[in-house]
Amino acid sequence: MEPSYRFRLYLLTALVLVGFGALLSRLHEFQIERRDEFLQLVPGNRTVTVREPGIRGEITDRNGITLARNLRNYEVSFNLDEIRTAYLRQYDEDLTIQRLTTEKGLVRKRSEKDIVGIVNEGTIERLRKLGLAKNYNAKELRVHFLTHGGLIPFSYRADLTYEDFSRFAEHNLDLPGVYLNVRPQRQYPYGALASHVIGYLKQWEKGDVPESATRKFDHYIGDEKGIAGVEATMDETLRGLEGLKTIVKDEKGRTIRPTDITNPGIGAKLQLTLDAPTQYLLENTLRLAGRSAGVVMDVNTGEVLAMASVPDYDPNDFIPSISQSKWDEYRANLQLAPFTNRAISQFTPGSTMKIPTAVAGALAGSATRRYSCNGYVTYGNAKVGCWIYNMKGGSHGSQNLPAAIQHSCNPYFNMLAGTIGWKAMVDGCAMVGIGKRTGIELPKEDPGILPGSRAWRASNPSAVMTPHETAGLSIGQGTSMATPLQMCAATACIANGGKYFRPRIVKQAISEDGKRVIEDLPKLEVDLIQAGIKATDLELIRKGMWMSVNQAGGTSGKLKMSKIEVAAKTGTAQSSDNGKKSNNSWVISFAPYENPKYAVCIMVQNGGSGGGVCGPLANLVYRGLFARDLNGIQLPVRPMAKAVGNTDRIEKTIEVSAELIAAVEAGDTAPAPEAIAAAASEVVPGEEIAGETGEEVGPHTPVQPPPTTAIIPTPTITPEVDAEGIVIPRAVPVAEP
Repeated sequence: MEPSYRFRLYLLTALVLVGFGALLSRLHEFQIERRDEFLQLVPGNRTVTVREPGIRGEITDRNGITLARNLRNYEVSFNLDEIRTAYLRQYDEDLTIQRLTTEKGLVRKRSEKDIVGIVNEGTIERLRKLGLAKNYNAKELRVHFLTHGGLIPFSYRADLTYEDFSRFAEHNLDLPGVYLNVRPQRQYPYGALASHVIGYLKQWEKGDVPESATRKFDHYIGDEKGIAGVEATMDETLRGLEGLKTIVKDEKGRTIRPTDITNPGIGAKLQLTLDAPTQYLLENTLRLAGRSAGVVMDVNTGEVLAMASVPDYDPNDFIPSISQSKWDEYRANLQLAPFTNRAISQFTPGSTMKIPTAVAGALAGSATRRYSCNGYVTYGNAKVGCWIYNMKGGSHGSQNLPAAIQHSCNPYFNMLAGTIGWKAMVDGCAMVGIGKRTGIELPKEDPGILPGSRAWRASNPSAVMTPHETAGLSIGQGTSMATPLQMCAATACIANGGKYFRPRIVKQAISEDGKRVIEDLPKLEVDLIQAGIKATDLELIRKGMWMSVNQAGGTSGKLKMSKIEVAAKTGTAQSSDNGKKSNNSWVISFAPYENPKYAVCIMVQNGGSGGGVCGPLANLVYRGLFARDLNGIQLPVRPMAKAVGNTDRIEKTIEVSAELIAAVEAGDTAPAPEAIAAAASEVVPGEEIAGETGEEVGPHTPVQPPPTTAIIPTPTITPEVDAEGIVIPRAVPVAEP
């Protein structure tokens, strides 16, 4: 074969292949990529399938008071592909826009469809004539179109009144690509009440669309998801099943009728263990301090009746999205950490740890030992002093366990821990939940730190449990950490005679068809009596807590009440606050002493003594609870604004006025702030004071940073109106002549 002929044959073959490839490429574009576009140009009716999100279940307190519900929300969304197709029927070709892009490091001009111009000319111009247009973020619309096309609707307005909705509905047939929806919108009717427990939602992420959805739906709307509180941990339980709606449209893209409707399902109704009036009482009490946390538990079931943290937030601010300015306002308050639930965050527990230490001593058979307090205990060159020694050079002398709890004597518990050893200390403290998460149904629960435990040794492979470290653990200093919830649960165990119930915030959940998907069952995790502690030894611990409140020289005298016997243990833990020496003030308590019902723990950051700061606050909580239980007073529950909090130091003792006590006992659990003052009164004799553990613990005193919001999930931010999206010019004031 002639070479020239062979070359011509090769060239002809190549041209055929190139042409065939071009034909295949165009066929793919027309039949696959632009199939929907051309189908819409074919005369005749067609159907559009719409995926609708499920409806979230309600959240109530234990009495059925609604804490999270759904309101009817009217929304207008755009199918941008349909709007563009309708525009092309009228104008034959797309509007285009020249944009600068960077490709392989080079800046190039690129022409693309001007979807913003198309929407403004074709759709919003009609809405303006109807008085239904609104300014929007055009940049977001453009990015949305390039990313999602018509599969995911662009939310144009979610703020319609019923009158707006009616006008939209009247003219909806004349607006191709415009969808009018009635969807549930979350609302928290009591505002900031229990916000750290309930949490808040975030709109669904548009990148979460499953690949299968592109084949099943023409229009996809995802589910909101919880990202804080029980909205997050119980998200799957609260979500309803998706709905499906088929819409028949004519050849011009106008809606004819909906058909084949499968309504969205409703998620399970979630009933919490919270008692809303008790929650309201606790939150108003804690707001008398700048940064604080509190827990109220039913000692016989492990149910959390109230859990609060100050400062807090209003979850309604995030529904359906939060404005950038309001989000910036929250983030400007990072030092106060309004999104941190301090009730499940770890802090240095101070002398409240003496109760778990007493449990460890009882488990080791040393609950009846006596030790003599000479003012301090030495460990090599270090000296751990008793608060009475640090304050005035005194000592407590020989004491038994109840007296040591009453006086909050450091040397007694240092020597008790030294007698039983660090391993026995770890076993006993762990038995009442120290050093491990309780498992409550809330996100980001801290485990605390139990020195000597397996977790502690794994985190500190070179550390050794020296006698000094063991002494620090026995009085809640050194590297030990605990959460208010952990300390409240341990107190409840002591109160009820040794049964440690797993703390829970979820009582039950009932599905739409009436089935109970979460059972209302207390979970007993440990029985101290079965574990080997004598009932008489456990009663010694209870007796010491009673003496701390009701006998002279006790550190918890501020909790004393005339008609109800309260038992308690206070704590004042050395810490740091913004680089300055500070204290965490604590009280753990239960009441009544006989046949106990409630356990109450309160922690205040940057407070003075536990007895002087937290004692009066716990006293107020008990007064409200027993005004209801004994006198039939109806405790209120009302919407609450968010508490901003502050970093103010509470130097000494909180003095509660007679007016405030009378108000609380009459059922007014939200009295005026001026009814209470951080008074400059002296600490009562025998009261433990800030620094009770002595400066000698210094090398082991933790530098505890404030809680941070760095790990808080970013919510859905409301897009700001931009220049291209201003379709309704702002009114210009006219000067008066």
